[in-house]
Amino acid sequence: MNRSDAVDGPAPYADEPAAAASRAAAPDVPDPTASYATERRVAADRVHLRRAIALALHSPLPDPNPRVGAVLVAPDGTVVGEGWHHGAGTPHAEIEALRAAGHAARGVTAYVSLEPCNHTGRTGPCAVALAEAGVARVVFAQPDPNPTAAGGGDTLRAAGVEVSGGLLADEAEAVNRVWTRAVRLGRPYVTWKVAATLDGRTAAADATSQWITSAAARADVHRLRAACDAILVGTGTALADDPRLTVRDVDGRLTGRQPLRVVLGDRPVPATAQLHSAEAETLFVPGHRPATALSQLHRAGIRHAWLEGGATLAAAFLRDGLVDEIVVYLAPTLLGAGRPMVGDLGIGTLADAIHLDLVDITPVGPDVRLILAPAGRKE
Repeated sequence: MNRSDAVDGPAPYADEPAAAASRAAAPDVPDPTASYATERRVAADRVHLRRAIALALHSPLPDPNPRVGAVLVAPDGTVVGEGWHHGAGTPHAEIEALRAAGHAARGVTAYVSLEPCNHTGRTGPCAVALAEAGVARVVFAQPDPNPTAAGGGDTLRAAGVEVSGGLLADEAEAVNRVWTRAVRLGRPYVTWKVAATLDGRTAAADATSQWITSAAARADVHRLRAACDAILVGTGTALADDPRLTVRDVDGRLTGRQPLRVVLGDRPVPATAQLHSAEAETLFVPGHRPATALSQLHRAGIRHAWLEGGATLAAAFLRDGLVDEIVVYLAPTLLGAGRPMVGDLGIGTLADAIHLDLVDITPVGPDVRLILAPAGRKE
C-alpha cells in the first residue's frame, strides 16, 4: 500500500494475498478490492475537501484575493495542519497549513479549496512551497480561473507530486462566486441596487425620496454593502442626494471596513459634499463610460462594485451589458409619477426587452427584496 492509499485504512479483505493471486491468473476479472479502496479514498477526499471549503469561509470578504482553505492529512488520516487566507498580502491558506504542520507536512495529502497558486506576487507560489515541503499528494476543488496564478497543478506534477483536481468544484466556486466571475471577465462583478415603489418610482414628482423603503430594508442594504469593494454613483446622484456611501449600523455609526466610494462623471462635486469626508476614500472617475471606470477599478483590485447611481447611470451599465446582478427593494407604495427606476435603454419593441431570471425573493420588513440576474447568464 502506498502513502496515498494509507488514508483509506487497512485492506478490506482478510484473504487479499489469495485474491491477488487469483486476479493475476485471470487478469480480465475486475478487482473488487481496488474498487472498494478507490471509493473509500474518494469518500475521504470529499470529507477533507469540505473541511477546506468550510475553512475558506473564514477568509475576508471583500478582498482582491479569493477565499481559500487548506487541510493537511497524514497517511494515517490524522489532520496535522489547517489554514485559510487572511487577506491580500498575508500568507496563503497552504502556507498557513504548512506552518501549522511543521515537519509533519512531509508525506501528507494536502486538500485545498482552490488550485494552489503558481505565481509570485506579494507572496511566493504555493505550488512550489507544497512540493518543497515534501507533500505527497494534493487534492484541490476549483481550478484557478486566474491566468496569472493558474498552473499550480502542473507544477506539482512536474515535481513528482500526485495531483487530483475538480472534486467538489461547484461547492468551492460558490464560496468565490463573485471573485470567480470578476476574474473571468477581467472587470469587477457589478451589483445594481435600487429601492422603488411598487410602480417603479425611486422618488416622487417633487424629488423627495427619503424614505421609500423601511428601516429594515435600509439595514439590509448596509449588510450587503459591507461585502462589496466599492460603491459607485454618478455625479447626478452625488449632487442631488449628497450621499455618504458608507456602511453604517442602525444608529448611523460607521461599521467595519469601508468600501471605496466611486463617482463617475465630469461635473465637479462641491468640497462641502459628504463624499469628501474622511469616513472613506473617494475616487472620482471622469467621463461617462462604464467600461472605462470598471477597467480602472479592476486594476486597483476591486472585484465587486455596488452600483447605487440613478436611472441614467443604471441605464448606461445595462445598455453595455455590465450588470451581473440586480437587487431591488420594493415598497408596498404607489406614486403614479416621479423618477423611474431606470432610464432609456434604447429599446423600442418588446422583442428587445432585457429579460431577467429571478434568483431570490425575500420579505424584508414591510418591503420585498428581489435578487435577479440577466436571463440565461452563465457564471
